Amino acid sequence: MIGYYGYYIIIGISMLVSWWVSSRLKSKFAYYSNVHLRNGLSGKEVAEKMLRDNGITDVQVISVPGQLTDHYNPENKTVNLSEGVYMQRNAAAAAVAAHECGHAVQHAKGYSMLQLRSKLVPVVSISSNLMQFVLIAGIMIMAATRTIDNPTGNRLVLGIGVLMFAFTTLFAFVTLPVEYDASNRAMKWLKDTGTVTSEEYVGVQDSLKWAARTYVVAAIGSLAQLLYWLSLFMGGRRD
Repeated sequence: MIGYYGYYIIIGISMLVSWWVSSRLKSKFAYYSNVHLRNGLSGKEVAEKMLRDNGITDVQVISVPGQLTDHYNPENKTVNLSEGVYMQRNAAAAAVAAHECGHAVQHAKGYSMLQLRSKLVPVVSISSNLMQFVLIAGIMIMAATRTIDNPTGNRLVLGIGVLMFAFTTLFAFVTLPVEYDASNRAMKWLKDTGTVTSEEYVGVQDSLKWAARTYVVAAIGSLAQLLYWLSLFMGGRRD
């Protein structure tokens, strides 16, 4: 089981790897932002073209503020592109725009993993907001109720916190196939339609590969933390 110091090692390693992957992603996007598309299409135009080619007419492409804030909103059916993607005409913008449209295609085709993730959103939203407080309260209650006959104390509240954390971890892993599938749909469409050249496609592929790795790191980090809290709940830690 994972010990007390192991938790901080896990957090440290997760943060370090996450920082490294995030830095690589930003550098890749900066690099491929200088690879301009020969067809001259902007991120907005790439997105609209992919939607049309997939027979999707009820999704709107809009611009949102920020950097790497791009996302697809299934509730109001909008592909939200950051300012740096919406108007830019380069391989990085094409990659992001097509990826977000990949989610729109998933939604239109009823992709099962996207449907599962959508169903988890309400539960995960509540869990994310409350679980830290519940976990801390659970630890305090365990410490306050320990006796000779019951050395681990009352673990009910901590167990609820662990269950909440489990939902967030499940969500992180369900997100993986959703993101990879959206990227695969994007790359296939960009290649099959000739929207990007073979040289530009290399940039698209590399950009999306590093973007996907951020989700992998997040999922593994979440699992490692869940194992720690589960270890604590099971009585693996001794003070």
